[in-house]
Amino acid sequence: MGFTSTLPLYSHTKIRPSKQSLRFEPLASDSGGRLVPYTTSFGTWRCYSRSKRLTVKAAYGAEGGARRRIYRQSQAEQPTSSAPVKQVASFVVPAGVFVAATFVLWKVVEKLLMPKPSRSSSVENKSPSQGLKWSFAPGTNLLSGFAAKIDRQSKQTLNEFAKELRAFSSVDMSGRNFGDEGLFFLAESLGYNKIVEEVSFAGAKAIAELLKKNSTLRVLELNNNMIDYSGFTSLAGAFLENNTVRNLHLNGNYGGALGANALAKGLEGNKSLRELHLHGNSIGDEGVRSLLLGLSSHKGKITLLDLGNNSITAKGAFHVAEYIKKSKSLLWVNLYMNDIGDEGADKIADALKQNRAITTIDLGGNNIHAKGVSVIAEALKDNTIITNLELGYNPIGPDGAKALSEVLKFHGNVKTLKLGWCQ
Repeated sequence: MGFTSTLPLYSHTKIRPSKQSLRFEPLASDSGGRLVPYTTSFGTWRCYSRSKRLTVKAAYGAEGGARRRIYRQSQAEQPTSSAPVKQVASFVVPAGVFVAATFVLWKVVEKLLMPKPSRSSSVENKSPSQGLKWSFAPGTNLLSGFAAKIDRQSKQTLNEFAKELRAFSSVDMSGRNFGDEGLFFLAESLGYNKIVEEVSFAGAKAIAELLKKNSTLRVLELNNNMIDYSGFTSLAGAFLENNTVRNLHLNGNYGGALGANALAKGLEGNKSLRELHLHGNSIGDEGVRSLLLGLSSHKGKITLLDLGNNSITAKGAFHVAEYIKKSKSLLWVNLYMNDIGDEGADKIADALKQNRAITTIDLGGNNIHAKGVSVIAEALKDNTIITNLELGYNPIGPDGAKALSEVLKFHGNVKTLKLGWCQ
């Protein structure tokens, strides 16, 4: 007895060991029957192949004649279509889990990074009749650009603020960056406010209130805090009452000409201030004029004046020169990085011929050429008080250096001379 397979070699199935027995099978004729092999299979392992069915031919010997029985094993026993389904499922299920986990994680991050703004209970419990002073709490700067959701929340919150602001008599929006859209809403709110008496967009108001009561501070440093005109006004009012602060640093703010004018009014009645640092406030020529008029009436003794990087030209240098002529207490003057030019240098040089107090003067970066340096050098012939002279970043060239050197050979008392980047 033998078996042959019609399947190609690459699609053979692996057949587990089978148990064979004999059974009686009747024949069509009256000759009775015969015993034929009967196989009881324990099961098969099927490898996925291109063949959809398995055909096994059983050949018998001469006694059995030429008759053959064909056993067909269809797909119904173990469908080959289940293998692709399992492959698809093995991909889809993990992908779905990953998408779901990503969504949950994003929701958690959204809750942590973008909390809903809360309203202060203190604002809700007070009525306008109590003179409430209202301000935005830290963290409520409604910056746009994060997402559409944040944009909607910003607009909703600003609308709520607009309604509330219409009833307040004093509004403090200190140091907040609301952007163009936010300021539009706030301006509309204040436009409908019929009882408003005070609006502050500065961050120095609280400091000003402190200065009115404090009697221990000697040095106050408020550099680079975006303090604008209204903040300068608040500080000016405080200095009318405060007589203990000696050094005031307001470098890198936004005082401008109006801020300088307001500060000058406050310093007229002050007796304690000694140093005033206003570097980088864009106060310009008009601001310098107002400031120095106020300092001329100052009842104290200003020893240091820093006016560097304030867009001062020859016109503003005239007001500085007039103050230098009158001052008997000023020891240190900084005009670094302005644009007084040769004309302004001539005015400063004339003032230095009369002043006998200033020991340090910084004229660096003022577009001074050989002509301007020559007149400054002439002023040093009669001035033995100046010991520190900064002229760097001025295009004085070889001629300017020669004119200055000829004077310093035998005159003056300069101990520190700076001529960097002077061509």
